[in-house]
Amino acid sequence: MIVVSDASPIIGLAAVKHLDLLRKLYTRVLIPDAVYQEITVAGSEEPGASEVQSLDWIEARQVTQRMLVSALQADLAEGEAEAIALAIELKASLLLVDERRARKVADRLGLKVVGVLGVLVEAKHKGLIPSLRPILDDLVSKAGFRVSHQLYERALQAVGEHIGK
Repeated sequence: MIVVSDASPIIGLAAVKHLDLLRKLYTRVLIPDAVYQEITVAGSEEPGASEVQSLDWIEARQVTQRMLVSALQADLAEGEAEAIALAIELKASLLLVDERRARKVADRLGLKVVGVLGVLVEAKHKGLIPSLRPILDDLVSKAGFRVSHQLYERALQAVGEHIGK
């Protein structure tokens, strides 16, 4: 299974100390060079920076379809554009991305897309985490993730956790 990721799922999971879920679920995660730079240079003091540099199961790759990246950058940030282009180049089974616009573009291009909440739901279903709610709460409070009330509730429902506090 080839899995390509944008920066936000890696940063978010690292911020809540659950980055290893990606390895447990997918074995290896590929990131384009722009995402590597975004995490390790621009975000060098942020969660995930040291992990991306040291973990051997997160692998940076160069995107060769530069014209596709340029076309995608009309609507998307460089990291998102490169992640989508790399996923297309490698015929990835899954693209990890959270930003709504990037998800729509990837979907239109026929890619299977999951965000950090989808990763956590899958991890809960596979018994890798005991409860989703505390991690969702940490994503919002510690990692600054914006999660609508409806999406928060849908994620809890998807794993059979009680919605009310």
